[in-house]
Amino acid sequence: MTGSRTVALSVAVLIGLAAGPAWAVVIETVPVGNPGNAGDSRYGGYGSVGYTFNIGKYEVTAGQYTEFLNAVAKTDTYGLYNPFMDYDAYPSSLGCNIKRSGTPGSYTYSVAPDWANRPVNFVSWGDAARFANWLHNGQPTGAQDLTTTEDGAYYLNGATSDAALMAVTRKPGWQWAIPTEDEWYKAAYHKNDGVTGNYWDYPTSSNGAPSNQLIDPDPGNNASYYDNHYTAGGPYWRTEVGAHENSASPYGTFDQGGNVWEWNETVVAFSYNSFRGMRGGAADNLLSRLHASHRAYLWPTGDASFLGFRVVQVPEPTSLAILVFGGIGMLMRPGGRTAPQTR
Repeated sequence: MTGSRTVALSVAVLIGLAAGPAWAVVIETVPVGNPGNAGDSRYGGYGSVGYTFNIGKYEVTAGQYTEFLNAVAKTDTYGLYNPFMDYDAYPSSLGCNIKRSGTPGSYTYSVAPDWANRPVNFVSWGDAARFANWLHNGQPTGAQDLTTTEDGAYYLNGATSDAALMAVTRKPGWQWAIPTEDEWYKAAYHKNDGVTGNYWDYPTSSNGAPSNQLIDPDPGNNASYYDNHYTAGGPYWRTEVGAHENSASPYGTFDQGGNVWEWNETVVAFSYNSFRGMRGGAADNLLSRLHASHRAYLWPTGDASFLGFRVVQVPEPTSLAILVFGGIGMLMRPGGRTAPQTR
């Protein structure tokens, strides 16, 4: 069904399935233009962005995150690996099957080919920020410090608590980052028709409800969510990124509806607490979670079986496919799972 896409994504990933030296990983992006567009007046005014940017065409995959771990997590100082990622060890966790071997100081990580192109999960907002910093810094290899994960788009410097992570902001001069809610919303729903305030209800370029079928060829207006059945059954639960190859957003992104919830930067504040935003719904959610009107939020140390992320990038006019270099659920914490907060 998606052979050419799968081959393109796998070329770099497959050579890194077993831990070893660094290999090239392609993070493909698409441009989001029409700077200065109006926000979506129907559902809170989201989506207005005053600049051009690139956004990940796909969610960050288990294969790409495995490369990240092999580059910076030989000693996993800030817990970028969650044991629940290992589906074989914890099948009830519904992890993405990234495995860790070895001992602290010499950890290595691997993921099987049939899992590598599915979205990574069990990543907190802090994990996503450290991944973005790593991209910003050119995917270096080394300890988790200011040259690898702790500075870049975000100054983290050991921040691991909810309070510390809530205080983090995107720095001027960023190269890669977690999307703001407006960046994410625009890429998902804006009709790509100039500086208008015209938006679709679903990130499949449609106001009509998408289906949830994994069929060949993809009929269009299709997404991975729960409607009497899962789009992809066990053990995977999540489809390969871009599996619905004819169901892109107007800007050319895939899976911004369903598959996994995706982190955004935005602070969602209430009188009793503050959280980081999420959008898009997941493979175990009903259709309503994919709708443009639906927001969700979670504390930034939270991670889950159906929670992942994609990244944004400062535009580079010479290329839409950015080559970067490196080694190659709703809330889950040890002891239990609870649902995310939504509204």
